[in-house]
Amino acid sequence: QVQLVESGGGLVQPGGSLRLSCADAGFTLDYYAIGWFRQAPGKEREGISCIDSDGSTYYVDSAKGRFTISRDKAKNTVYLQMNSLKPEDTAVYYCATASHCSGSYYLWEYDYWGQGTQVTVSS
Repeated sequence: QVQLVESGGGLVQPGGSLRLSCADAGFTLDYYAIGWFRQAPGKEREGISCIDSDGSTYYVDSAKGRFTISRDKAKNTVYLQMNSLKPEDTAVYYCATASHCSGSYYLWEYDYWGQGTQVTVSS
């Protein structure tokens, strides 16, 4: 059973950086695509980035140039490095598994979800 755990969230000032992690202690993530999503209060959950099992990466326009997704298979962990953070990046961030990155970020394409980690960007 896949049990994703996100970590690395917190409070950061505008312009700052955070690195989020998505890991599973007991199930290899090597063969899954992993997507990162976020949900701000009162808004729908939205996709940010996805990394395929072969390492191919995809980003939505708002993440390009600021966010970097990567995976460390030895640590069974996927990361989302977030730089130049803005107050509008404040949200709960989730990772989820899929068979591949479609680029559409439909929620139904993703099977297993973590519990989320809060990111707050504020001065």
